[in-house]
Amino acid sequence: MLYPTSFENKLGFDQIRELLKSKCLSTIGKDLVSSIAFSADRDDIFLNLQLTGEMLNVLNIEEGFPSQDYYNLIPDISRITIPGTYLEEEILSELRLSLQTVADLISFFSSRQESYPLLFAQIESTIADSSALGLPADFIHRIDRIVDERSQVRDNASPELLKLRKEKAFKIASVESKIHHDLKVARQSGWTPDDAEVTIRNGRLVIPMLSAHKRKISGYVHDESATGQTVYIEPAEIFETNNEIREIEYAEKREIVKILIAFTDQLRPETHNLISLYHFMGVIDFIRAKALFAVDVSGILPKQAGRTSFPGGRKHAFKWYQAIHPNLYLHFKNIKKTVVPLDLELEADERILIISGPNAGGKSVCLKTVGLIQYMFQCGLLPTVREDSEFLIFKKIFIDIGDEQSIDNDLSTYTSKLLNLKFFLEHVDEDSLLLIDEFGSGTDPSQGGAMAEACLEEMALKNTYGIITTHYSNLKLLSGKIRGIVNGAMLYDSKKLKPLYRLKKGKPGNSFAFEIAAQIGFPSAVLDKARNITGHSQLNFEKQIQDLETEKEEMSKKTTELGVADDFLAELITKYEKLSGDLEKSKKEVIENARNEALRIISEANKTVEKTIKEIKEAQAEKEKTRTARADLKEFKEKLENNPPPAVNIEAGNLKASETKPDRKAKTPRTVLLKPQATGYESPKHIQYQSYLDDLHMKLIEFQSTLDLRGKRVDETISLLQKYIDDAIMLSIPEVRILHGKGNGVLRQVTRDYLRSVKEIKSAKDELLERGGSGITVVLFK
Repeated sequence: MLYPTSFENKLGFDQIRELLKSKCLSTIGKDLVSSIAFSADRDDIFLNLQLTGEMLNVLNIEEGFPSQDYYNLIPDISRITIPGTYLEEEILSELRLSLQTVADLISFFSSRQESYPLLFAQIESTIADSSALGLPADFIHRIDRIVDERSQVRDNASPELLKLRKEKAFKIASVESKIHHDLKVARQSGWTPDDAEVTIRNGRLVIPMLSAHKRKISGYVHDESATGQTVYIEPAEIFETNNEIREIEYAEKREIVKILIAFTDQLRPETHNLISLYHFMGVIDFIRAKALFAVDVSGILPKQAGRTSFPGGRKHAFKWYQAIHPNLYLHFKNIKKTVVPLDLELEADERILIISGPNAGGKSVCLKTVGLIQYMFQCGLLPTVREDSEFLIFKKIFIDIGDEQSIDNDLSTYTSKLLNLKFFLEHVDEDSLLLIDEFGSGTDPSQGGAMAEACLEEMALKNTYGIITTHYSNLKLLSGKIRGIVNGAMLYDSKKLKPLYRLKKGKPGNSFAFEIAAQIGFPSAVLDKARNITGHSQLNFEKQIQDLETEKEEMSKKTTELGVADDFLAELITKYEKLSGDLEKSKKEVIENARNEALRIISEANKTVEKTIKEIKEAQAEKEKTRTARADLKEFKEKLENNPPPAVNIEAGNLKASETKPDRKAKTPRTVLLKPQATGYESPKHIQYQSYLDDLHMKLIEFQSTLDLRGKRVDETISLLQKYIDDAIMLSIPEVRILHGKGNGVLRQVTRDYLRSVKEIKSAKDELLERGGSGITVVLFK
């Protein structure tokens, strides 16, 4: 249930319908746009969102999607159900082109059914009979044998037609030959005007003759000039031939009709299947239009839309992040402005949000944003929120926005609002969403406020969900007194006297009536009197609350920024610790390898010594010298086992073992053996700072001046783009290039939209034509 009857107009959904229609290629698609309706059926909403989400991926990723010749021939096909009727040549050409589009669509989704299962399922759900899938190719072939690319019936469409056209061509050639001969004689005789040429009158070839000489050639006068000085004569000798040509033309038309009837007779039994084919094409056109609209307004498929347990019960919360009003977004995009997004959460114990704040502070826009996005969602259009947002499904949506006073019905503004309230009280329940702007206004504030408070309490008892804007202080005091009611404020910078257009839940807002009046130059004496009447304590209290909320918002922003910086620093420290560990491990491995290598060398040297001793024995050398050689060798071996070899060079970040050559003798002087030097100690702060600089240096070395986004999805594109631009700003890169390609223009649009939101960017424009043109965006930083 929706209320009032002007629901779509008040929220601006009628504008969205027109935008969707403008994106349709067929009248069937436009008719389906007109039939878009609010649904509370969870499965129906789920299917429509998923279908549009799949089509959005098609537009972002695929190439060659059929997007032309979406003719709607259902009226013409329905007309030929009566025997004897037929389709004209031009309709036949449109039938051929549109059937080719249907065939291409079926082929496109059949070859990608794993990627787009729901779109592929539309083939079976909209095409009545599977045998109809072969009809496009069959009838395309038949039409090609009848009609050419100029929508003319071919000469060889039938043997009789070919015969008639050959005969007509022969007789026309004969007539042209004779009449040109007569014109030549008339020119030579001076019977015609100087610029006379053979022309046509009443479908006949004629010769322009001067009136004074019109009897010089025997024939029939078909026309004369406005002055009467020239007459147009058909020579008698070709008159009969022209009559014969006319009869052949009549026979030709009869044969063409006969051919078209014969073809239509073949088409007639398949009328029902053909209509289902065109309905399939229209459905795809309709879904495509919704996906194109989603591209324009950055609509997304919420993650929850892919869950089996799609939301709809009261156990789920109403949580929206980064919501934007689609119509406002499109308007601001045209004038190079940015919409401030809306974050909104309503829990089971916080069902009704009372929003207060200054005029022109964004209260009404907030209300309309909620109403329009919720309505879009339940109409199967991708909502303009962040993908992790959560939706409830309502069976009823009631709004009271704008003035409903009527001269015809003698209704005042307040009377119309009372009638709306009466309707709401009779119909709201826990499955309702209630949106009321300027609640209680239009009458005496004390009485209007009392009525609003009583109605609000009754609505809260019925567990309805609602968002209500007001300036009444008594309504702001209901939070905490009545279960389910919570305050909210549209934040306002009281120092700069500028609205921030951000919603903050938990505290009421100040109307800033006096501050705004002062800003526009209102008489100070009058303002002072007004302040005295209101009471300074009340004014100061509201101002302090608002200042506190503004400061809290700024602190939250600073905390977030510090958190990001802290995470980055922690990441760098983790990298350092890992590198340090790897370095120590490598150091130990090198030392161990060097020691093993030295032992191997000693072992080889030992063999040499044994050989030498053997030779000494054989030479009957002195035993004492042999013992001395053995002792020296043993001492050297023990030294190597207990200490690293001296030829190991350890440098920061560079470990290598120098080649060690054994001495020609088996002895090594002790002075050559060196103890490893202890490494110096550096403080953790110094290590972190140096690591941070090293990380920046590495980022600068690895940074590429061009980011290639071709083939990426929209969510992938935004993530990559954000990181790339952040790195460029951090490294003070003056200029970069974003390669997104041309294609459907989706990636280019997403890229440009994001770049416009970065204040550090000076400009973003197309590359020179010879270097890539609109397929590349050149970004200059401030």
